[in-house]
Amino acid sequence: MAKKIKKAFIRFFSRRGLILVLLFAVLALILLVRLFHLQIIRGKDYANSFTVMTTATRTLKSTRGNIYDVNGKVIASNELANNVTIEDNGSYDTTRQKNLALNGEIYRLTKMIRSNGDTPSHDFHIIIGSDGNYAFDTDNTTTIQRFRADIYGYQTTDELKAGEADASPDKIVQDLSGSKYYGLTDSDEPYTAEELAEYGLPEKLTKEEALDIIVVRYQLSLVSYQRYVAVTVATNVSDSTVAAVKENTDSLQGVEIAEDYIRVYSGGEAMAPVVGYTGKISSDELEDYGSGDTRYNSNSIVGKAGIEKAMESTLQGTDGSEEVTINNLGKVVSENKDSLVQPAKGNDVYLTIDSELQKAAYQILEERIAGILLTNMTDAKSVDAASLADNDTISIASYDCYNALIENSIIDIDKFSDDDATEAEKKAQTALDTSQTNTVNWITGQLSSDSASRYSDLSAEQKAVFDYVISDFLTTEYGILDSSSMKTDDATYQAYFKDGSISPRAFLQYAANNSWINVAKLSDKDSSYLTSDEIYQAVLDFISSHITGEKVFHKLLYKYLLQDDALEPKVIMQILYDQGILSKDDADYASFESGATSAYQLLYNKIYSLEITPAMLALDPCSGSIVITDPDTGQVRACVSYPGYDNNRLANDMDTDYYNKLNTDLSTPFYNKATQQLTAPGSPFKPVMAAAGLTEGVIDGSTLIDCTGVFGKDIPFLSDSDRVACWNSNGHGYLNVVGGITNSCNVFFCTVGFDLGLDSNQNYDQDTALAKEQKYAAMFGLNEGTGIEISESDPHVSDSLPIPSSIGQGTHQYTTTQLARYAATIADRGVCRDLTLIDKTADSEGNTLKQNETKTLSTANSISSTTWDLIDEGMAGVVSNDATVWPGFSSTITVYAKTGTAQESMLRADHGLVIGFTSGAEDSTSYDDVAFAVRIANGYSSTNASLVARDALRYYFNLDSEENIIMKHANTDSITKKIVAD
Repeated sequence: MAKKIKKAFIRFFSRRGLILVLLFAVLALILLVRLFHLQIIRGKDYANSFTVMTTATRTLKSTRGNIYDVNGKVIASNELANNVTIEDNGSYDTTRQKNLALNGEIYRLTKMIRSNGDTPSHDFHIIIGSDGNYAFDTDNTTTIQRFRADIYGYQTTDELKAGEADASPDKIVQDLSGSKYYGLTDSDEPYTAEELAEYGLPEKLTKEEALDIIVVRYQLSLVSYQRYVAVTVATNVSDSTVAAVKENTDSLQGVEIAEDYIRVYSGGEAMAPVVGYTGKISSDELEDYGSGDTRYNSNSIVGKAGIEKAMESTLQGTDGSEEVTINNLGKVVSENKDSLVQPAKGNDVYLTIDSELQKAAYQILEERIAGILLTNMTDAKSVDAASLADNDTISIASYDCYNALIENSIIDIDKFSDDDATEAEKKAQTALDTSQTNTVNWITGQLSSDSASRYSDLSAEQKAVFDYVISDFLTTEYGILDSSSMKTDDATYQAYFKDGSISPRAFLQYAANNSWINVAKLSDKDSSYLTSDEIYQAVLDFISSHITGEKVFHKLLYKYLLQDDALEPKVIMQILYDQGILSKDDADYASFESGATSAYQLLYNKIYSLEITPAMLALDPCSGSIVITDPDTGQVRACVSYPGYDNNRLANDMDTDYYNKLNTDLSTPFYNKATQQLTAPGSPFKPVMAAAGLTEGVIDGSTLIDCTGVFGKDIPFLSDSDRVACWNSNGHGYLNVVGGITNSCNVFFCTVGFDLGLDSNQNYDQDTALAKEQKYAAMFGLNEGTGIEISESDPHVSDSLPIPSSIGQGTHQYTTTQLARYAATIADRGVCRDLTLIDKTADSEGNTLKQNETKTLSTANSISSTTWDLIDEGMAGVVSNDATVWPGFSSTITVYAKTGTAQESMLRADHGLVIGFTSGAEDSTSYDDVAFAVRIANGYSSTNASLVARDALRYYFNLDSEENIIMKHANTDSITKKIVAD
């Protein structure tokens, strides 16, 4: 028996399978022991130190290329800054958990940033308004609609649905707060207090806190919450924020302090319209730039205006990358050096602009415009009626200046109702409250009464009120009066807007009866259930309930409060001090406060010192431009648009308040007066006519034309528009072409224009005359843009009225850049070159990549040297005839000029213009000869434009000290009210 057992035992243990079973059993036992040790004995310790490692590709940001002026001075560069970034690298079991975790972390992070004096980046079109409520940061309808489409996830604005296309800021925030988007709230299953506390969230968020979370979540959504793709929460933060973030790095998952670069500009307001600024790429820009260019993504910074935009592809760098190992807290623990791809800096751009000349010309322009204001300003409530007889002597009423400070939002009228408002602000608010109550009662009374006044019987103030109510408030602002439904040829429409023979009440009742009212803007009710009387009453109710909150309405009332002495000028001037616009540390304040200095004298003093600038007032004149170019190359040495702006406040993390102020500023600083403003050229067009007349043979150098003071009075078939008066009403007598240019004789050049339209039988044909004028305008390059790299308006050669067109009126429209190229074409005797702002591009080591060359458009070969000599002689005569304007040039530098005015309205001063060029500089100095053009919109006199040109040339050629050229205050020297000769 024992033997059998032994044998069975041997047989059992001799099997291979058994050996394996036993081996696995032993291993399992060992594993169980090890698991027991890890999970039970050391489980808590390992859980606390557990780290998951993963590999990710990290983007290394490139830097943008620099921009230099022609002398190598840095105009735009990059400065190292610390940014706070966040990336979504968490693991979540549910969307609810993700929302709570992300929102809690963003909440703590943004609170930390604010507590250290920094502000989260706000590349979002909703802000907290001055009233503490959500508001759009812009009034631009296109921008807002694009923003709505982005929010609701559409490619185009046309895809927006009902309720989305007109979504208010409150609705957008409410929608984004829901669980469908960012989960600040969950209406289906509200968060419990315990859940919120677990993730560090309060039970109720303030509007600012909610908006901070939404903005960051929106940025994360733009990168589709990709793991390890960071978005910026705050830029250029302080050292205290950096320290706070680093101290809390363990509890802030995916949060980093990232070194980045911010764009810095050194050219000031003078250079900003040329250089432009940068900003975060928009969805439209990403679609444009990102097509085939891998350098761009939703976080890219791109040029938004000026050279920054025009040279975007050159300035943009290429990001690098590297593989990194990241732990479960989103922190980099190691870097794979073998995977490193270094970022490539963008290429540099060298401008043709001399930044010192640019700044000097800007200052000269501002000082001269301020001088024009002061020369024409009177201490009066309104424009002197007698001055309206001649639009070149229109006065500027001081009360218009006081009102302009409110109208152009220099004074913040919202502060008048603040708890800490000053006595002067309270006075203004009290006056407004009384006026508003009375005015609204009067409006509703007029709209309710059967005996309402006809529009034509209303006072000027009353007409202004109803113009606002009907044309602005009901139509433009709220769309209640549907302009697309109104028929302008309708008899009632004409009776109100053209004749004023019916009352505003009658017009609005008619609008209600004829479906001109957009009822959907007034009521949620179906319009089919409303009678016309009910619709009309709804309009009245809307006016009463909404108009008192309209800032434009308040500004209108302030205008008449000043006119009616219900608000005194001294209150306005005091508010300038109270709101910090003027400094109380100056010598004028004590004198003003004591009553020794009147409000008018203080206003005068502050305009003189440029503490109140022409741009701030935004009255005529408030703007101007000057372009100086090298006629031999087309390189632009100065391209000045006044007023400019501070592009440092627009780049990087945009100052939206500042942007919105610029966008609504009545002096239109974003509108480049050098490259975009179009006006008729006036008399500077006359050299074209001289060339046409001489080349076509209708005159020669000895031809004399008798100027009697009016052209066309002896030609019976001419229309009234073709009977043109000369600026010299007494007539110049007999003039040749040189005298015609020098004396800017209208009769001489109208005669040339008329003779160009005569056939062999001496029959006049307007089309023939116009065609020849257009032909010669094209030879001087006036028929097309200059090729300048920044945005430029298209020119327009006159296409009607050939006789007025021959003296630069008609429908001629040119920018200052186009007039400068025209002057350069005269200087170069018919060689017309494109203009350029770009000298060259270079790599980051300074090696030239491309030397820019301009294109020659045309050469007026058919114009003889004799003709050019006569034109030069006439333009030299313009300068020598006015020794008070053009003294101080050395005998080696000759200036040739043609001055002029362009009339736009009999109720506004004419534009002052001058074009010209220099000769002889290259023979005696280190300076190149230049061509130039200056325009002061509504600048009264061409003399005023000539003074700007003269001072800029004195600076450029170093003919006097800077102290004698740039006054640093308003320059009234030689400023004129009335044209002497244009």
